[in-house]
Amino acid sequence: MMREEEVERIRGVVRDCVSKHLYSSAIFFADKVAAATGDPADIYMQAQALFLGRQYHRAHHLLNSSPVLLQDLRFRYLAAKCLEELKDWHRCLMMLGDAKVDEHGNVHAQTDNSAMYLDKDGENHEINQITAAICFLRGKAYEALENRAQARLWYKAAVKADPLCYEALECLVDNYMLTCEEESRLLSSLQFGKDDRWLSTFYSCLIKKHDKEQVVEEKFRELERETSASAPSDSSFGRTLRNNADLLACKAEYYHQCGEYHKCFELTSALLERDPFHSKCTLVYLAAAVELGRSNDIYMMACNLVKDYPQKALSWFAVGCYYYCIKKYDQARRYFCKSTSVDGTFAPAWIGTGNAYAAQEESDQAMSAFRTAARLFPGCHLPALYMGMEYMRTHNFKLAEQAKAVCPSDPFVYNELGVVAYHMKEYQKAVLWFEMTLDHVASSLSELWEPTLVNLAHAQRKLKRYHKAISYYEKALTLSTRNLSAFAGLAYTYHLQDNFDAAITYYHKALWLKPDDQFCTEMLTFALEDECRGTNRRK
Repeated sequence: MMREEEVERIRGVVRDCVSKHLYSSAIFFADKVAAATGDPADIYMQAQALFLGRQYHRAHHLLNSSPVLLQDLRFRYLAAKCLEELKDWHRCLMMLGDAKVDEHGNVHAQTDNSAMYLDKDGENHEINQITAAICFLRGKAYEALENRAQARLWYKAAVKADPLCYEALECLVDNYMLTCEEESRLLSSLQFGKDDRWLSTFYSCLIKKHDKEQVVEEKFRELERETSASAPSDSSFGRTLRNNADLLACKAEYYHQCGEYHKCFELTSALLERDPFHSKCTLVYLAAAVELGRSNDIYMMACNLVKDYPQKALSWFAVGCYYYCIKKYDQARRYFCKSTSVDGTFAPAWIGTGNAYAAQEESDQAMSAFRTAARLFPGCHLPALYMGMEYMRTHNFKLAEQAKAVCPSDPFVYNELGVVAYHMKEYQKAVLWFEMTLDHVASSLSELWEPTLVNLAHAQRKLKRYHKAISYYEKALTLSTRNLSAFAGLAYTYHLQDNFDAAITYYHKALWLKPDDQFCTEMLTFALEDECRGTNRRK
């Protein structure tokens, strides 16, 4: 029989082998220690070594060999992890035991009351972590079984059990399982430790990207202040986190939501220079590059992703983005579909599929893709928004309202609602929606919002508010000086005011952009005739 000193030495050998990823050696020595002592802690160490060595069947058999051992939450959790790796999801849920969770993520008493935590040295926070891990694993199992409603509840339960369980929050946010309001409610319900205020602010940055500019920017500044204050003896902590890849990726995503595509592309390009394999940043980079039409950059990124990660949905999504950018929509659809076949929960690929069909005016297939995305991702308003745009293209003006309910702070939603109201000849309502659009965008308008200003001017003109209409047309022209609609609208508004000189000037500017425009040609003729008649009367 081994002496205690010898046993402790071999335990050290096992830990050292694990730290050096020498798993076969760790399994060999852990087996000898467990055989010598029979101690549950040593059996657990052996099971961990087997798990890390990918001997999942053997690890599960060892953990399942004694019903007493499975009363310990750690043993039960590790056994369930083995079943997760074996993709045996039903047995995984059975191993974790029966429990109920309500809509708010509160876990109710288990029917199996035998579960306990045998580690006498375990701290309360360690117990919270294992509880959160169990909730998270339940969520993964339900998601694998395509029960996304239950998965959403268990992910919420995991974050509530321990706010440090970032993986659960990441699943909720990245898979669009919660609406904006639900995300805010969940965040406000979390109990952070006194030293984790910076984490609370970080989480709020993750979920607040659709708020107004000053709200989000203040969150970023608050995070930088708190990280600096949290380490007064070492202010470099704050500076380091200020330039942290995850925070910068979050800020880039915010720029993309605001329509600041150039800022977004520059930030993600710089970040990918530092961390070329940051997947969240890569996705935002691709989205900005598509908006800017940077097909060469997308091509290079797609080639690298397919070479390095052929098994990831993101790689084939990047290929689809390239073909979409160069307007080869059949090939784009093919690769977007390949991306969804690799990972059916990858939202951007479903939306890309719908947009590729919509670009070819194949409404039925586009609507099918958008409906699938809306069903899989209840917290994402884009499928409903695109469905509304597709219905609008086919002159059915009713569906865009649904997107507003999912994300009430996205200016693109209000813009589309304004377009719907305008087409339905509800001009006063259109004015309200367009004004709300401008209220929800960044304080400095970019060229992206020039069509909104033109549409608002059109609506004001329809209501015979000519001075306001002229003001918005002129504001639109400060953002883009090559907009036919703005010049034509401005000319027509001056024409309606009997200001023929100004009308003729702007009709000419519009025709300089498009010499064969029928409306401007005809109205210029009328304006010249009206000007001549006015001149003759004055004589």
